[in-house]
Amino acid sequence: MTPSAHELPTVVRRFVEDAGNTAQSLGVGRVLGQIYGYLYLSPRPRSLADLENALGISKGSASMGVRQLEQWNAVRKIWVRGDRKDYYEANEWLGEIVRNILRDMVGSKLSTGTALLDELKADIGNGAGGDLAPDRDFVAARLQHLRDFHAKAQKVWNSSIVRMLLK
Repeated sequence: MTPSAHELPTVVRRFVEDAGNTAQSLGVGRVLGQIYGYLYLSPRPRSLADLENALGISKGSASMGVRQLEQWNAVRKIWVRGDRKDYYEANEWLGEIVRNILRDMVGSKLSTGTALLDELKADIGNGAGGDLAPDRDFVAARLQHLRDFHAKAQKVWNSSIVRMLLK
């Protein structure tokens, strides 16, 4: 039987909480950090029921968290002989996990940011921002400043150095 959150060894409980806090501060989500932290310090694969009990989270949170972590290759599904449940273990290679998270989060944000800034510029150019009348030039200049910064960030993201670091 998996220990509940209050029964986890102190070191494991503290690590799981800190992993959750760290993930939350990075915008990834507290539960994802807690799941990964728990699996990382678990000597054997764990089921969703184990995660629910040990972390005090719902089955839905455990399931969604594991799916997201699988997409980033932070955890992998493990087959356990004689059991039909899905079991999971943590990927130890942190560099790969960070790379996958960055690709997913930063890469997608940069692409959606480009589209939004282009749409806003077009709206101002087409007169759709009529309610901006007194501040139109100011807002247009600020949006242009953001577009310039965004273009620089996109250039850095697409640079060979960043690509090499994320391999």
